[in-house]
Amino acid sequence: MARVLVTGFEPFDKDTYNPSWAAAQLLQKNPPDGVRVTAVQLPCVFGKSLSVLRDAVLEADPELVVSIGLSPRTGISVERVAINVNDSPIPDNAGRQPIDEPIASDGPAAYFSTLPIKRIVSEVQKKTDVNAWVSQTAGTFVCNHVFYGLMHLLATEGRQRRGGFVHIPHTPEMPLAVNGQVPSLPVDATTEGLRVVLSTALAHETDIPVSAGTTH
Repeated sequence: MARVLVTGFEPFDKDTYNPSWAAAQLLQKNPPDGVRVTAVQLPCVFGKSLSVLRDAVLEADPELVVSIGLSPRTGISVERVAINVNDSPIPDNAGRQPIDEPIASDGPAAYFSTLPIKRIVSEVQKKTDVNAWVSQTAGTFVCNHVFYGLMHLLATEGRQRRGGFVHIPHTPEMPLAVNGQVPSLPVDATTEGLRVVLSTALAHETDIPVSAGTTH
């Protein structure tokens, strides 16, 4: 069986629920065929989130790592690049708010995902009713922190693992969605899309040559 580590986040800011963790648990309970998923919850805290992630990678010894975060976007956004900076617009769950700090002082400016991001988007769109697209930024909060930290770990540990980061939307019952301020999608539907993310990433190491860029 293919071994996959999936991470989601605890609630943060004013939310009491985070669908990224709910989706990770659903993937562990009902993974794609031939896949064993280990779900781990990460704290929404700079530094500590990477320690928990590192321990989870060592324990699960996965072939593939996909971290999931929450964003007020439409559908599933598959992240292309992680940048080496913490520049937090709000405090994390430990009250820290780093500004213009590197995530890894010895790391490069950025890492690209090693998932076939365009192929994933194409397959999610073909096989589900969930919207999917390539995102050019994971922000500069804890999601990017984890994305960069994951890719730095995979690049420096000397193992042949692949990984990346995916953002999912709010669920309809969350306050911002109820008030019509952000797009939303039931977590069951999101999880169906994420199953396609995992199965596609495991089946294909190479991407497809289609445009997924933006003009701004």
